[in-house]
Amino acid sequence: MGELRSFRRFSDLALSEDLVQLFLSNGIEYKLVEVGSPVDTTFGGGAQAVVHEIKIYQRDFEKARNILSAHAEVMMLNVDKTHYLFDFTNEELYDVLLKPDEWSELDHMLSTKILRDRGENISKDLIASLKTQRLADLTEPEASQMGWVYAGYFFSLIGGLLGLLMGWQIWNGTKTLPGGKKVYSYCHSDRKHGRNIFLIGLVIFPVVIISSLLS
Repeated sequence: MGELRSFRRFSDLALSEDLVQLFLSNGIEYKLVEVGSPVDTTFGGGAQAVVHEIKIYQRDFEKARNILSAHAEVMMLNVDKTHYLFDFTNEELYDVLLKPDEWSELDHMLSTKILRDRGENISKDLIASLKTQRLADLTEPEASQMGWVYAGYFFSLIGGLLGLLMGWQIWNGTKTLPGGKKVYSYCHSDRKHGRNIFLIGLVIFPVVIISSLLS
């Protein structure tokens, strides 16, 4: 059956309620979890300390997107000029189109309509091109994090558990792309350091624990 993978993240639990109800009424298995920790935040590229994440099986990703698109089309019928997107500049609306994973389906759909109403040529080819560009941007690993690599070595060498956690995160940390695919978060050279940090900590941490018990 595979593993549950991140489909959407919300900074506010209340924002996930509509999505949960849609999944319940359409028979999509999901899990709502609270994620985030000091280590995750440190190595998450500026992510919030705690977010609420909805996970589903990768086989359901396309179905879920279709359901959300259909729901957004219905909601579009009741949108009026008081919606916040009408105050966005064209540049800000294009940013919504470029980053659909950070916005709701309604936001993406309405941004497209507003831009077209303003005379912008928003074709299907352009949408597809922006989607391809976004996927390429998200696939790129984080820039080298040598400051945290040095910190990881330090904490591992002094026998701290934090060194083990940091090493593991740099070595094996992943992020989920909009399609459900997982890719490594950090570049190859940093991942090699992460492995070394983890292995050093794996040797030293038990020694420190045993020494403290015997002392």
